[in-house]
Amino acid sequence: MAESPNDVVVVMSTVPDNSGAAKLARILVDERLCACVNVIGNVQSYFNYDGGAADEAEQLAIIKTTRGKVDALLARITELHPYEVPEALVLPITTGLPGYLAWVVGEVSAPRDQE
Repeated sequence: MAESPNDVVVVMSTVPDNSGAAKLARILVDERLCACVNVIGNVQSYFNYDGGAADEAEQLAIIKTTRGKVDALLARITELHPYEVPEALVLPITTGLPGYLAWVVGEVSAPRDQE
């Protein structure tokens, strides 16, 4: 079944540095696992891990895709990500500009470019 603009979701993931974020973004877009990735720099994360408090400077990747691509996208993030436990949160979209939502669906539905 073809996806509709109602199937658009946002996936958020943090990465340790800008070069890693750029590499991840480029691969995900090139492989048509998502339509777009915004990278927001200088995010300071505070968390507990391995029994202790931690804080890290990170980059936040905001990834726009469709429900149908989520499983493949999460698998690829897991494969490419440097963290043992990468963050990947899938957030539903309740509404948006119809043209933009249709563009996201069209981008992830298009065949990959031949190299």
